[in-house]
Amino acid sequence: MSIIVAEQTAAGQEPREKATDAAPPSLRKAARWLRSHWVLVISVAVFTLALLWALIPGAFTHYDPIAIDNGLKLRPPSAEHWFGTDLLGRDLYARIVYGARASLLGASIAVGVAVVIGSVLGAIAGWFGGFGDTVLMRLIDVLLSIPGFLLAIAIVVLYTARTGHAGLVPAAIAVGLTTSATFARLIRSEVLRVRASNYVEAAITSGATTFAILRRHVIPNSLATTVSLIAVQLGIAIIWIASLSFLGLGAQPPEPEWGLLVADGRKYIATRGWLTLFPALAIIAAVLATNNISRHLSKRSAR
Repeated sequence: MSIIVAEQTAAGQEPREKATDAAPPSLRKAARWLRSHWVLVISVAVFTLALLWALIPGAFTHYDPIAIDNGLKLRPPSAEHWFGTDLLGRDLYARIVYGARASLLGASIAVGVAVVIGSVLGAIAGWFGGFGDTVLMRLIDVLLSIPGFLLAIAIVVLYTARTGHAGLVPAAIAVGLTTSATFARLIRSEVLRVRASNYVEAAITSGATTFAILRRHVIPNSLATTVSLIAVQLGIAIIWIASLSFLGLGAQPPEPEWGLLVADGRKYIATRGWLTLFPALAIIAAVLATNNISRHLSKRSAR
């Protein structure tokens, strides 16, 4: 009897094996890649969703993130309001969706400022060397020795004391200034490596100007290795921008921003935890996604 069952089982599995073998090689290769990179796939999907929230928030919710409805104050999550409502009756899901724009915009500005300033300082130090290189590297060492977030707070506080108001853009610029030292050190090391290459020496002997060599050869080839660092710094910038907004030094009410949403709900964390839980989960998901993407890029660049 067992022999008959075994024969039937083998007969039933044979078509499946043939069907698997008959699958196109490209599909089998894609399936293997997805199985081995499922964390990366999820991370890209999460970051893409956050990016779509920032670009087209109206496609994901029909609620106004700023409109006040006193009759819907502090409603718990439901089918009508997925993440509940806040103290002013505003839909929390809509505020998180629209808040992605401020959070990602602030982080992008911060990373852009850091890349530009760090690239310029690193390229100058690495290319010209000498006394200027020594001075710039000692300045960068001083900046790296100071906790970056505390330095960003100091810059924003000084700006706020001078102008009388805080905002998302000043906070993003402060974060970019404090993180530019990391890019400057990396760019300097890459410029030193690229400068010794044959094509740069050929450009020098051909009479090309220093600016042309830096613009056409040195900086583009040096930036290739900073892509993974940009992804890491983007996640760090999201946390720092949210933290500054939480402290009242970033985005200001009634603008929806993830850190500001956490600050708005902290008074009710013991009784209505959803007010802080869902914005915090959005921050965590975005940061983890960027870190996983950065890890994958680092592995590819190391090959």
